[in-house]
Amino acid sequence: MVRRLRTAAVGAPSRGCRRVGYRAVVPHVTPAPPDASPEAGLATTQGSAATGSRSATADGPAAPAERFDRLDALRGIAIVWMAAFHFAFDLNHFRFIRENFYTDPFWTTQRTMIVTLFLFCAGVGQAVAVAQGQDWPRFWRRWAQVAGCAALVSIGSALMFPRSWISFGVLHGVAVMLIGVRLAALAVQVGDSQAQVGDSQAGSAGRPPGRRGWVAALIATAAVLALVLPHLVTHPFFDTRWTNWIGLVTRKPVTEDFVPVLPWIGVMLAGVLAGHAAMRWRRAWLAGAVPRFVRPLAVLGRWSLSFYMVHQPVFIGLLLVVVWWRGAAG
Repeated sequence: MVRRLRTAAVGAPSRGCRRVGYRAVVPHVTPAPPDASPEAGLATTQGSAATGSRSATADGPAAPAERFDRLDALRGIAIVWMAAFHFAFDLNHFRFIRENFYTDPFWTTQRTMIVTLFLFCAGVGQAVAVAQGQDWPRFWRRWAQVAGCAALVSIGSALMFPRSWISFGVLHGVAVMLIGVRLAALAVQVGDSQAQVGDSQAGSAGRPPGRRGWVAALIATAAVLALVLPHLVTHPFFDTRWTNWIGLVTRKPVTEDFVPVLPWIGVMLAGVLAGHAAMRWRRAWLAGAVPRFVRPLAVLGRWSLSFYMVHQPVFIGLLLVVVWWRGAAG
């Protein structure tokens, strides 16, 4: 009888968790822009797959939708990194290698870096989507896909691991954090627009320009607080299934995956600020063309949810075949 696989969660600071599920990194976290493919809609950047709408004008044919291939490629790197991490963990589980994925800094640091990269891209994606004018109905449709997948993860994990089912894993965290991050991206965009209007009016009236960036400063402060608060404040009240999603736990829960709002929303808010700055001053950093050999990563980044959902079953299935074959041959 094959023992169940206890794969390390890439997404959670898992020291203290007895078991963490492989659904730890979800590349798809934010809604896609108009005209993006359905898969691109769950990619961590709305604007990355194909942002903006094709609109015909009286002056000529419709302009092609803008792609953010560099951002997609960055997410693609994270996906490949995640897959390599999970495959190594699977090899360890089936005793092809001997590693400690729960305490060895070589592995635990990678786990944190991978989820950080994904969530940062998610924040950047929200800034891109807002800058491109993505409407709320589009956002909610994509958000519903993420939330629906999170519900399926909970149901499936409850059937497989009734004592350590996933109540707030990475998909749950992304679904909750996306709403706040979306509002933050809107606030930065609106604040910047109002500042530009105010500066223009002040200039025309002969007055010095007003102060800029106060909304961004508030969000930066919130990001820092989110990152440090779990290290400063903990309470047993937050140790239950109903409250541990906040993140102020005194101990890590026994679960297959755990990605609480605190501190991870701080990473997403940092991505919002970085994305807003890039869209305003260095747009080519996100939307510039990528070399031919990097294009597969950009494509993978746009189809990241599908890859996430199938890669572990494929890995585990292949390794089970190898184990069976070795046993039969022996």
